Amino acid sequence: MLRRLAVLTAAAVVAVTGCTVGGDNAGRGGAQGDSVTLTFLTFETPNLDAKYWDAAIARASAKVPGVSIKKLVAPSADRTAYAKQLSASGQLPDVMIAVNPDGFAQSGQLAPWTVEELKNYEFPESNPIGGKVYQLPYNTQPTPLVYYNKSLFAKAGIPAPPKTYPDLLTVSAKLKAAGINPVVVGGGGKDTFAAGYPWIAAVGADLYRRHPDWLSKRAAGQLTFADPAFVAAADKVADLARRGYIDKAGLSRSYADTEQAFRDGKGAMYPMGSWFAASADQKKPGFEVGVFPWPTAGGEGVVPAYTGGGMSVSTEAPDVDKAKKWALAFMEDKENLDAGVKADGSIIAIKGYQPPTDMGPVYQQTVAVYERAVRSGGVVNAFTVETGDGALPPGMPDQVFAAAADLISGRKSATDVAKFLDTQYVKATR
Repeated sequence: MLRRLAVLTAAAVVAVTGCTVGGDNAGRGGAQGDSVTLTFLTFETPNLDAKYWDAAIARASAKVPGVSIKKLVAPSADRTAYAKQLSASGQLPDVMIAVNPDGFAQSGQLAPWTVEELKNYEFPESNPIGGKVYQLPYNTQPTPLVYYNKSLFAKAGIPAPPKTYPDLLTVSAKLKAAGINPVVVGGGGKDTFAAGYPWIAAVGADLYRRHPDWLSKRAAGQLTFADPAFVAAADKVADLARRGYIDKAGLSRSYADTEQAFRDGKGAMYPMGSWFAASADQKKPGFEVGVFPWPTAGGEGVVPAYTGGGMSVSTEAPDVDKAKKWALAFMEDKENLDAGVKADGSIIAIKGYQPPTDMGPVYQQTVAVYERAVRSGGVVNAFTVETGDGALPPGMPDQVFAAAADLISGRKSATDVAKFLDTQYVKATR
């Protein structure tokens, strides 16, 4: 954690863009008369760049007179950690998107959404904290699926993607024998999360499928990470690396470089969230991309997914009512939703929404895999991504990602990382 001075410095230098509707106000959340200025914390990725956010902010602001927005951009992908830094210095943003509400909600810093405000959402009870919802559940993201290079599969004589875990081992062996790296991962620098996707997939396929309430039981102290079922899922990742099916050198790559490595043909399979579908369709690689769910032992279609990701509103906003109206206007605007689908492969969880008819083939395949899992009851939580009651405590996902890198590199065994996570869990919940 950065020292207080570093926090204040980061807050001072964060990118700020005024998207003005209403009063011309200065300062954090300043209000004059019927006009109000709200700070809005967001993040930028190669898919969701500054141009995307500025246009979306302008559309929402046009629907809520008297609101001006000061855009704050998190300096890394971990916008929740940045929100906590800002909160520690008395600068919690008035509106935040895709920030884990855990911790903020329990301390009274967030305004809960009412049943009426959630009436347009397909899963209005997603991720409750103490029975209340603090983040608009507008978007479902399978995390991860496995995207694969059909050309490299063909080169290795593989006619179809694996359906069972033994199939995955067979496919990986064939790829390796053909001189092809089977699985692309990342995890370098600030993007440690990029190492975690094979583990998230294994936990969903092997643990959550059988024990969907496992993490709630961990939170209640009924079991620990030393549970043999959790250790077995972790050991699958370590085993893939031991066999040479995961390229350990990839752990030094940033998130962007990891995607580029897959695009450059440096690996055949790419476990990644559904947002990659938009990237693959917008900037087509030099090969056809396919997608399949991480295989289970028996071939059941299991898809880890998270529904949430929307706006949260601070109870300290200068006008909470207007802040909530602006957040709802942003989340429910058809153009904003369409832009999110096209830019980030979102699967929108708002009633009546239909994606643009010109979505590309990788997005269409992604949605089809997800919908098959919905029909078969195969959708489970995505480990590390959960929010709400029973989720990992704040800061723990970063520890999981660090442990994932240790699993893949061979620095720690599955048993070692289980002990490590139990130690970190106790520290995080004191």
